[in-house]
Amino acid sequence: MNKNKIFSIAFLALGASAFAQDVESAKKAIDAEQYEKAKSILKSVIKSNPDNGKASFLLGNVYLRQTYQDSAKAVFQSALTKKDGGVLNYIGLGQLDLDNGNAQAAQFNFDQATANMKKKDIEQFVYIGKAYVNSVNPNATKAIEVLDKAKAINPTDAQLQLAIGDAYCLALGQGKSSTAQNDAYAAYRNALAADATLLRAKLQQAVLLKGAKAFDGAKSNLEQLIAENPNYGPAYRELAETYVQLALNSDKSKFKDLVAKAMPNYQKYMSLTDYSLATRMRFADFLVYTKDYAALEKEANEMAKLDKVNPRIMRYLGYASFENGNYAAAVDALHKYVSNTSNRTIGRDYLYLGVGQIKQAIPASAEGVKPVISEEGYNAGVSNLAKAVSLDPVLANELNEIGKVYFERKLYKYAAGIYEVAVSDLTSKNYLYDNFFLGYSLYFNNIGAEVKSPDMAQLQKADKAFAVVTTKSPTTQDAHIYRARVNSLLTEATAKTQMATSYEDYVKVILGKGGDLIEKNKGKLVESYNELARYYGKTDKLKANDYVSKSLALDPTDKDALNLKNVLK
Repeated sequence: MNKNKIFSIAFLALGASAFAQDVESAKKAIDAEQYEKAKSILKSVIKSNPDNGKASFLLGNVYLRQTYQDSAKAVFQSALTKKDGGVLNYIGLGQLDLDNGNAQAAQFNFDQATANMKKKDIEQFVYIGKAYVNSVNPNATKAIEVLDKAKAINPTDAQLQLAIGDAYCLALGQGKSSTAQNDAYAAYRNALAADATLLRAKLQQAVLLKGAKAFDGAKSNLEQLIAENPNYGPAYRELAETYVQLALNSDKSKFKDLVAKAMPNYQKYMSLTDYSLATRMRFADFLVYTKDYAALEKEANEMAKLDKVNPRIMRYLGYASFENGNYAAAVDALHKYVSNTSNRTIGRDYLYLGVGQIKQAIPASAEGVKPVISEEGYNAGVSNLAKAVSLDPVLANELNEIGKVYFERKLYKYAAGIYEVAVSDLTSKNYLYDNFFLGYSLYFNNIGAEVKSPDMAQLQKADKAFAVVTTKSPTTQDAHIYRARVNSLLTEATAKTQMATSYEDYVKVILGKGGDLIEKNKGKLVESYNELARYYGKTDKLKANDYVSKSLALDPTDKDALNLKNVLK
């Protein structure tokens, strides 16, 4: 072999090695969420080696992460025929199809990517699994299905196990698997066993703990990850967001201090990334959760200077408008945002939109003056609250205060609609409180001079709500008496039996607690004894008379008890 040929082969090998190193550097930048840095590296690789289809695929994926779909599509389409990994770009086009709701077209592109795979290849399967996970229309079942194909070929591959963990995390969020939490954690553990340097796997284990509300465990894992890898930005972000979730799930008195601990961690995350628009967008999300709306408005306006057409900026301006009391502007901005199907919406978008619509539908009014209410606007608002909780159940915690506003204004029907959404999340920290006020609101909406005929469906809901409270907290005395009152209005025969049971339970709780509660609740005890006397009057006069005696012992002048005494003679 001549010397020139030897040098040529050596040069090509050296060049290929350099390109591979650059691609690995880009992948690490992507993992660290340094998207501008990653794009710069990948564009340099493509310029130096136009046939590097894998670099193009990774570049397109960065654009997808930044929600620049048009840029991603252009890159993918231009790289389909490139020699080195060009077929991977069919996977990128497939994810775009998934984003646009076209599963059939996505499958066609995925089939193109896998058509000529070698028997021991798994890379295409891994990236297809990731596409199903990362799409704006994610599908955990399909992701796991395709990743299982790769697992059958090479079960110890670290990137495969990481992708499997992410797929099961998605399955957990979508309620697709009862074992998803354990399966995800095991996959991340397997990924670390295969590659101990895989920081994302350690990060995701902490994210799983955070999602399970094991906040102390999540904090401990993240602090250890940071101690070992102080320049890994995503760990600081997750630690900050763990503090925020802890703040949202703790007593209100702790909120300010926990948020104060979150902020420097998020600022550290920002300093370790490239301050790209995508990073600033996530920071804006953080500001929403920390309720720093002054900073949010400032950040939104700064982002608008960088990208005047990015729809997510409208989201933040909508949030800021709401918090500043400009509900019309907030509803307008957020309605436009959620109506665009290409936007990746979150639960809080619908929370702000829904509450804004309710505030427009039920305007402020002077005390004692009933406002002119738009039923259509109110119903649209409640529908959006339900959408918010379905996307992010923790938001149910925030409906308590919103419902309370309308309860205190004695707009019971409208308070009930909000509480009904709140109790749809069985894990809400306010679940019992919200059930109590749901029942309370529905009861008060069905009594009073203006009520011609009680709404039986509403009263049945009230009974169910009070039943939840009395079952889970049997010593909550008022839940018993209000359940009794609700059943006194219901017409079915079983309701009267439940009425008597609830009055008896109320008496039992009050007498059991004793002390000054008996005197404080004397009126309700008298009511209970009288209604029980009336209930047993036809079937057990001895018992009925005993209840009358107990009533008169508390209040010898009570007219209802005296009348019952005469009737029962």
